[in-house]
Amino acid sequence: MIGVLFICMGNICRSPMAEGIFRARLEASGLSKQDRALIQIDSAGTLGYHADSPPDRRAIALAKSRGIDISGQRARKVSAQDFKRFDYLLAMDRDNLHILQDMAPEGLSHRASLILSFAPDVALDEVPDPYYGGEQGFLRCYQLIDEAAAGFLDHLIAHHFPKHL
Repeated sequence: MIGVLFICMGNICRSPMAEGIFRARLEASGLSKQDRALIQIDSAGTLGYHADSPPDRRAIALAKSRGIDISGQRARKVSAQDFKRFDYLLAMDRDNLHILQDMAPEGLSHRASLILSFAPDVALDEVPDPYYGGEQGFLRCYQLIDEAAAGFLDHLIAHHFPKHL
């Protein structure tokens, strides 16, 4: 089993979009159903003030316009146990990455990284938080996350499913 956890601050904008985008890319990847079943995907926030809330309506609408349904997701707070459950904890920005590194059990902080590290053609290293912005902010986040999800999927296939290369 390979675990992938997408993390932002509140788990209502960026990380739910990342979870949905990555699920869609994985479905379309050409990996067998059996191989896809080996990949556990989830999202969480470093702060728990939106726990059990659905994603932001703007994130839901944008994902839906791209054929991705994230409306059933519910926010949760990341925990130290997630470092044992997930092999990859992909943070949207440096602040969340630092929180993850501080909370990581000894010897597991290497599992946390920035999602945009998998998007080498993107000049940014952080996905900006669109919460207080408008539709354009959500669209920009979606595009950045989609680029990173493509790169991360390539990484995952190369390292865990090389027979598909």
